[in-house]
Amino acid sequence: MPFKIDFKIPMLFILLNSHAFAQNIEAFFPSEALTTVGVYYYPEHWDASQWDRDLKNISDMGFEFTHLGEFAWAQLEPEEGKYDFTWLDKALELAAKHHLKVIMCTSTATPPVWLVRKHPDVLATEEDGTKMDHGSRQHATFSSNYYRSYSMKMIEQLAKKYGNDKRIIGWQLDNEPRRFLDYGQDAPQRFRDWLKEKYKNIAALNDAWGTNFWSGTYTSFDEINLPLHKQWGMNLHARLDHYRFADYETASFLDDQAKEIRKYSSPNQWITSNYIPMYDVSFIGMSKELDFVSYTRYMVHGNNDGIGSQGYRVGDYSSIAMANDFFRPLKGAYGVMELQPGQVNWGSINPQPLPGTTRLWLWHVFAGGSKFTCTYRYRAPLYGYEQYHYGIVGTDGVTPTPGGLEFSQFTKEINTLRKKYNTKSTLPDSYLKRKTAILFNPDNVMGINLNKQTRVWNTTEHFLKYYKAAKSFGAPVDFVRDSTDFSKYPVLIVPAYQMIDQQMIDKLTAYAHNGGNLVLTCRSGIQNRKGHLWEAKFYEPMWKLIGSQVESYDLLIPQAPGNIKFNNEDFEWISWGDLLKPNKETSIWGTYDSEFYKGTPAIVHHPLGKGTVTYIGVDSKKGDLEKQVLTKLYNQQNIAIENYPEGVMVDYRDGFGIAVNYSDTIYNMNLPHTAEILIGTKAIKTADVLVWKY
Repeated sequence: MPFKIDFKIPMLFILLNSHAFAQNIEAFFPSEALTTVGVYYYPEHWDASQWDRDLKNISDMGFEFTHLGEFAWAQLEPEEGKYDFTWLDKALELAAKHHLKVIMCTSTATPPVWLVRKHPDVLATEEDGTKMDHGSRQHATFSSNYYRSYSMKMIEQLAKKYGNDKRIIGWQLDNEPRRFLDYGQDAPQRFRDWLKEKYKNIAALNDAWGTNFWSGTYTSFDEINLPLHKQWGMNLHARLDHYRFADYETASFLDDQAKEIRKYSSPNQWITSNYIPMYDVSFIGMSKELDFVSYTRYMVHGNNDGIGSQGYRVGDYSSIAMANDFFRPLKGAYGVMELQPGQVNWGSINPQPLPGTTRLWLWHVFAGGSKFTCTYRYRAPLYGYEQYHYGIVGTDGVTPTPGGLEFSQFTKEINTLRKKYNTKSTLPDSYLKRKTAILFNPDNVMGINLNKQTRVWNTTEHFLKYYKAAKSFGAPVDFVRDSTDFSKYPVLIVPAYQMIDQQMIDKLTAYAHNGGNLVLTCRSGIQNRKGHLWEAKFYEPMWKLIGSQVESYDLLIPQAPGNIKFNNEDFEWISWGDLLKPNKETSIWGTYDSEFYKGTPAIVHHPLGKGTVTYIGVDSKKGDLEKQVLTKLYNQQNIAIENYPEGVMVDYRDGFGIAVNYSDTIYNMNLPHTAEILIGTKAIKTADVLVWKY
């Protein structure tokens, strides 16, 4: 039998709880369970006579929960105002019969045809006027007043019906919510209202948008239309606000759903949504009513090469790791709602994953601290857009797929760990001493991406150069936000933090002054929070913090890379290079070794109070420079680091060490003699895993 999880919440907790993340995650996900594993099931896709068989098989394979109602609005409300829960009641009854808990979903990603035909204004409209239509999913816009209000009626009925159902552990809102740059009927006025709330008066908006440029001045909010992103020369600040507004629409729609559910639901039920990991939007983490966040991850779909000739069957080793470390700090806990079960159908090329890879991904998700992992889906679809998409079982409905067997294997292995779990376990001291934060501000990412200055700049790749380096050191990494207390991190990396204010400069200064090791990178602080260049010399408000002036910057053409000299080694760069003039007390760590400014400093370092500040003013071509600079800094500060090769990731949680290998060679793990190997061997093969108790 699967490990039995007690989802009851202590009465004192219920009495003290109001809502949202003040709740104790321990009550939802007891530590001794470590994690729990589930699978999507769509009873509406199959003959009702098969439901009992399917749910029994799900349980027998070791799954502990299932997931219902995600795309079923037409079945839940076949006619306006007429609801049918009989089929869902039966599915819930059978799930409980086979000891499966349930995640209940809102179906707002798939409105029924009667709704969109009666109210076509709910359909999203593109910038060119093209209107979406029924027949796909996510075709209704969050900027439709009617759609937002009518959705709540359906959600109210669901919450009244199932909000106190003990078989339901939690709720998923929508599905993979997205940013709609909608140009429909209600969007312009909703945008104007959002701008009024943000700026209060038109003079403040004109100032923020710099509307004196090109005679763009407004005299009233009513004159403002949605900016056209495809129109050349459109005001950058207006476009940035349009992104912010669209993200607000997504986040507030989820918050509205959560509030509606909480009117009727038990505090025993948590609420989340499942996001596609995107690092150029602000709606992820913006919804305040979610108990925690979860993400979706598909690793093999022809769009990345991985490592070696078979790497495309394993995926990019940083994808799950970065998602773990990005989503976990948002609320202190996270889950993975969709993890690829095998071959998919929607990629540019849809190869089979390498044998063992699905299990590798499961362990990698677990290593980051995930409270649950769920997969889409149990049965492979026979019709519809996702034909050929693998499930846990194949098209006959009963035969496990290779990925299904690997999910089942993982559930057995987690049961092994549960027997070894020690409530008093702590993280290794050396691991904690190299804990690293990476400061992420979505406004900065969106702002840079609107105005890159060079086609070869890639903001996410810039972050990844530092992230991959820190993970190769065996460092636990958190992506943190502006409001985070930085003091608990020995190292804080601030990549391309373009828009800044004096308050953040003071906060970063205090962090270093009090003993932190601050690393800033190129483009950090070149603009104020409005996205305006300072009325000063380049980066001038940053000069004191970084211990250097910034005289100018350069951008190179791809076919003529420049060179950087660091530690007597040469490194290539093309995308952005700040030309520095350091103060007398500031050390020069790296210089430009080509171009007309050869010999000009590119990387500087200086002590500040009890800590240090390092400024890396250049974005290297491959990330090798960034890793070497960080290596020097960690060594200088006596922070013990590992040197794991590319593709090997090692993390610790709950008294266990987990190593996963995405590389194309065997990696021999060095373990202390006291380690107890629970799963795997020290010689970790490609797509294999090693788990030990330390």
